[in-house]
Amino acid sequence: MGKARSAPDIWIIVPTLLLLTIGVIMVYSASSVLAFREFGDSLYYLKRQFIFAVLGVIAMFFTMNVDYLVWKRFARIALFICFAMLIIVLIPGIGVVRGGARSWLGIGAFGIQPSEFMKIGMILFLSNMLSENQAKITLFRKGLLPPLGIMGLAFGLIMLQPDLGTGAVLVGASLLIIYTSGARLLHLSYLGMIGVAGFIGLVIAAPYRLKRITAFLDPWQDPLGAGYQSIQSLYAIGPGGLVGLGLGMSRQKYSYLPEPQTDFIFSIIAEELGFIGGTLVLLLFTILVWRGMRAAITAPDTFASLIAVGIIGMIAVQVIINIGVVIGMFPVTGITLPFISAGGSSLTLMLTSVGILLNISRYSR
Repeated sequence: MGKARSAPDIWIIVPTLLLLTIGVIMVYSASSVLAFREFGDSLYYLKRQFIFAVLGVIAMFFTMNVDYLVWKRFARIALFICFAMLIIVLIPGIGVVRGGARSWLGIGAFGIQPSEFMKIGMILFLSNMLSENQAKITLFRKGLLPPLGIMGLAFGLIMLQPDLGTGAVLVGASLLIIYTSGARLLHLSYLGMIGVAGFIGLVIAAPYRLKRITAFLDPWQDPLGAGYQSIQSLYAIGPGGLVGLGLGMSRQKYSYLPEPQTDFIFSIIAEELGFIGGTLVLLLFTILVWRGMRAAITAPDTFASLIAVGIIGMIAVQVIINIGVVIGMFPVTGITLPFISAGGSSLTLMLTSVGILLNISRYSR
């Protein structure tokens, strides 16, 4: 390849592994009561999390040692496979409905979310597409519309499940790549206004989304319905104080707070580890985002730089949405906290993506 390769950025590896370790511990703490009630085994979610964490770390170290230029050859076929899976998952009898969304493929407790694969597939494809056609990106019709059209099609398929949280992360990471590649801010501003109008249309079209918006503005209007999750999350965070109630001492995990091991695991962290524990988690994410952007800035070529922007943007947007929901800043959406929430395909693919980022950091200028 002719590129000088050095050691991967340790400041990416350490925060990732620390967040993963915190995640394994907190998944057990948050889920033990729920797991015992549903499966008769308080270690059920811990075992799954540990297995997928190990698989994810193996995948991370594998992709860390695979030259990032390899993904250039597979970007188009990867996106095609991701689109195929998004279509297949919508077929009744094949796609599995969980949490009100037909977003899973699999049997029984084991399954994959095609939308998770689409996030990294879209990052690789757009990075390849825009690095090869960067001179056109300032042109609206020939440069900007094609990547936006592909992104919009993927978002539309994800919304048919429906899964607004994952769709928002996909759009956020994609727009960061498009903007970084040189798209004109004026064009993106016009499209942003169209996007806001479309979002309002989506909210109006689905009554349950409108309920989530009104519950977000004042959850106490419907404390046992649409506002229940937000209220219970705040009830978890409030008593945590500075140092928390202590590891394993959460009260809200006793069937008060829904999804304590996934979407609302940060609530349990704040309740058990307090302000200090929550701040530590945010600090680790901040370090990871900082070093990821540094890898993007010092990347050896445009393709690598755009991949790094996309991966770190995916992580940052997902963290912002998840914690924003938990503390009542955003309406409730089903989205996990990277590296920490209980997960299978989402956890493994997130760690795989970090491995690609680490490989890019090995070629920093």
